Amino acid sequence: MTQAHPRISKAVIPAAGLGTRFLPATKATPKEMLPVVDKPAIQYVVEEAAAAGLSDVLMVTGRNKRPLEDHFDRNYELESALTKKGDAGRLAKVQESSDLATMHYVRQGDPRGLGHAVLCAAPHVGDEPFAVLLGDDLIDPRDPLLARMVEIQELHGGSVIALMEVDPDHIHMYGCAAVEPTADSDVVRVTGLVEKPERAEAPSNLAVIGRYVLDPAVFGVLRETAPGRGGEIQLTDALQKLAVRDGSGAGDEKSGGPVHGVVFKGRRYDTGDRGDYLRAIVRLACEREDLGPDFQTWLRRYVTEEM
Repeated sequence: MTQAHPRISKAVIPAAGLGTRFLPATKATPKEMLPVVDKPAIQYVVEEAAAAGLSDVLMVTGRNKRPLEDHFDRNYELESALTKKGDAGRLAKVQESSDLATMHYVRQGDPRGLGHAVLCAAPHVGDEPFAVLLGDDLIDPRDPLLARMVEIQELHGGSVIALMEVDPDHIHMYGCAAVEPTADSDVVRVTGLVEKPERAEAPSNLAVIGRYVLDPAVFGVLRETAPGRGGEIQLTDALQKLAVRDGSGAGDEKSGGPVHGVVFKGRRYDTGDRGDYLRAIVRLACEREDLGPDFQTWLRRYVTEEM
């Protein structure tokens, strides 16, 4: 009989990075607040968590990240001004961000990597499985990746990571998984992980992308994990230990395993790179009912006539 596992309700969003690739725009503005069409990137991520039923969101922030808190708080002066104008449409948009989830915040005082940022969430998460969503990866809401990952975790326990096939020449930019198949075509058992391997050393072309559903045992492992690549505490290193903890190459549930992967083939928008950020805006704008038709007409004309 399949064992029932606790229902996941908490999401953690690391948001303490400095955004140096987007300087000077991020000198005074958090990179998570850069707009993707007409919403900041971070709002898409919180919306994804809420859509998957994760109503308790902890954001791990750093210095100069106060605008994140302000965005998900009420703005009574603005709401009052819009109410007086009778602008119900914009009022609803302003209130939407503050009604998405119950928001909490903790500071990562020392930027020591993603693993350390996740460890900062331990007092809030406690002894429950939880999700981690990275703000650089925007997942199209028509492709419910996180909901599928929650489903797999509740079925099998342990941890679940999101994987995506990439060009082997690009695997050095990602964490990479060694896997074996399962009965589900989109689910694999993870037997090993390596952070940013060279192509010749990569066990597959399956890259880890920015969605995780984690067993709380990861906190104990992270506390014992030494700094890895880049001098940072790598979440990939901790997951590697969970995957092989029982010594057989596939961690068991008593030791915090197993680790499964959901192979994602849907729409993902990478906003962590300037070029991909621009492409994400164009793609999302083209698909908007209110913007798409006119924008696509202009874009076709621009491409054919002006380039």
